[in-house]
Amino acid sequence: MAEQKKITDLSKIRNIGIIAHIDAGKTTTTERILYYTGRTYKIGDIDEGTTVMDWMEEERKRGITIVSAATTAYWDDHRINIIDTPGHVDFTAEVERSLRVLDGGITVLDAEEGVQSQSETVWRQADKYKVPRICFVNKMDKIGANFFATIKSIEERLGAHPAIMVLPIGSESSFKGVVDLLSKKSLIWGGDELGAKYEASDEIPSEMKDDAEKYRHLLIEKIAETDDVLLEKYLNGQEISIEELKKALRQAVIDYKLVPIFAGSSLRNKGVQPLLDAVVDYLPSPVDLKEVKGINPKTNKEEMRKLIVDESFSGLAFKIQNDPHVGKLTYFRVYSGKIEAGSYVYNSTKDKQERVGRLLLMHANQRVEIKEALAGEIIAVVGLKETTTGDTLCNQSSPIILEKISFPEPVISLAIEPKTTSDQEKLGLALKRLMEEDPTFYVKTNHETGQTIISGVGELQLEVKVNTMKSDFGVDANVGAPQVAYKETIARLAEGEGKYIRQSGGRGQYGHCFLRIEPKPRGEGFEFVNAIKGGAIPAEFVTSIEKGVKETMENGILLGYPMVDMKVTVYDGSYHEVDSSDIAFKIAASQALQAGSKKAGLTLLEPIMKVEVTTPSEFLGDVIGDLSAKRAQILGTEERSRATIILAMVPLEELSGYATILRSMSQGRASYYMEPSHYEEVPKNIQEQMLAKSTFTGRVER
Repeated sequence: MAEQKKITDLSKIRNIGIIAHIDAGKTTTTERILYYTGRTYKIGDIDEGTTVMDWMEEERKRGITIVSAATTAYWDDHRINIIDTPGHVDFTAEVERSLRVLDGGITVLDAEEGVQSQSETVWRQADKYKVPRICFVNKMDKIGANFFATIKSIEERLGAHPAIMVLPIGSESSFKGVVDLLSKKSLIWGGDELGAKYEASDEIPSEMKDDAEKYRHLLIEKIAETDDVLLEKYLNGQEISIEELKKALRQAVIDYKLVPIFAGSSLRNKGVQPLLDAVVDYLPSPVDLKEVKGINPKTNKEEMRKLIVDESFSGLAFKIQNDPHVGKLTYFRVYSGKIEAGSYVYNSTKDKQERVGRLLLMHANQRVEIKEALAGEIIAVVGLKETTTGDTLCNQSSPIILEKISFPEPVISLAIEPKTTSDQEKLGLALKRLMEEDPTFYVKTNHETGQTIISGVGELQLEVKVNTMKSDFGVDANVGAPQVAYKETIARLAEGEGKYIRQSGGRGQYGHCFLRIEPKPRGEGFEFVNAIKGGAIPAEFVTSIEKGVKETMENGILLGYPMVDMKVTVYDGSYHEVDSSDIAFKIAASQALQAGSKKAGLTLLEPIMKVEVTTPSEFLGDVIGDLSAKRAQILGTEERSRATIILAMVPLEELSGYATILRSMSQGRASYYMEPSHYEEVPKNIQEQMLAKSTFTGRVER
């Protein structure tokens, strides 16, 4: 592939992501973009396993995207950096971290399904990071495709204000192109099988002329409403030029006022070029976003960095990937200034100096080495040892910490053990690498059973990790059945005392403290407060108390699950000049926490999943009845084309083997989707059964 000239004009750079529900056609759309921009010579196909962006063996085997892949393409003298993100909820961390560093997004929707659950989730994620986006209604050739029903679902489920830019010419098997409303042209594909060429004509199909006129009028009205100058022109009946409309629409997209809607069929190679034009015309460049906010670690005050090359260097590491050829790759967005190969940079999040080895421009799993990267670029860095996902790199002389990336909590775990002694060492290394790469993947050792427990946000994610360990690290492991990741917490305020005194010839041990524990709202985590007055306990032992509290919380008190959502205050205690030690205070803290927790009403929390079941209407009663038996809270149902969708909140514990149950109940015609929602208290009768079971077996079933 001939390397294109380097574009340094920041207004000609677009950093975009392609986000959507699983199977809406993200990867297929990306493959077409790469082909039409001349980045690849051949269109990749998911079914054949020849896609560029899904390059991992696991991805090709399953036909889904697992890791976000980055690439660069050129269109109309603009450079477009693209990140293709996964649609499956188990890999939501990949979407989260990609959105954090992108300037704009393309949301791909299935024309028959409309807005699905994961489309809604990624839309909210994009809202959180304020990412302007355009929508592509894909699969217009699919049976049941309905352009206007999809737009209605965009308004209702996403709360967005769509600006309809094109009208599809035909649908299902008769779909052949679109009418571009601004230019009043028909764009017809079909002459060239790969869709690289299409015909543009002023002749709009006669049966569409009225609709084209009506929707063009509505589009101009919508755009004019976002701009005072244009609104005045519009109300006075003056002609508004296409240039003025495009400029105003671009600003409206950047300000999240409008979402341009395009249509096509990526698989049939129709409608992708107008989408590329829209990326250039309406999505922001780094220049449009002007600046990025951060905190100065020295002063703790908010600071701004302009997104230009002449500013002091700053950037965010958003992904770690272990590459078999070059080692650890750190994917990195340069926000301001520039970074050079071989230079030193400052990791302000960890307060460490790092040396930049090589800089690489990524194209999925291929790479081109570069000497420097400027503001607005997305690159990979080789050689960073301490940097992890979410860390900020900058100049030490002008430090800044940019907004971090938040990730969901794990809800499911399983025990894993190496098959042979030689696998034992390799297992530790493999798990460490996988944890570096994926912030939603946790590993801990259960000291009682000696088992290694891996946790994540879904069964598929853990299955992929186990397969990756085998294929990439050569580790053979035995895996237990997936278990729900329960948590423990307390119900009310209480106090506890811990006193640890040992006298055994020579130096003794002495630690003594009083703790006050109180519950915090769900999801607010742990807080430790030092309220010691008058030096009752020296500061270095207060740190030991905090460590003791954290370790005890990690191992749980009721059934051995981690404790969460608590505030622990150390408010009194005593120490011995000679005998007091770190370990004595850690033990005293553990005793005090256990004593206080037992008075504070220990209780169990379980993960609740948001479940969406799509079923033919004749099985609706059976499916709802079965969900109700699973302690589900039914939120409602809605009709969509030939199916009914049931929305419910269901405890994860009840969903084991649900795919098989649903298939047999609906003759294989119903499907479901689920994602973690929140944690809720386990009903008392079920807690009692779990406690009785653990007492009977002598240990907790995990």
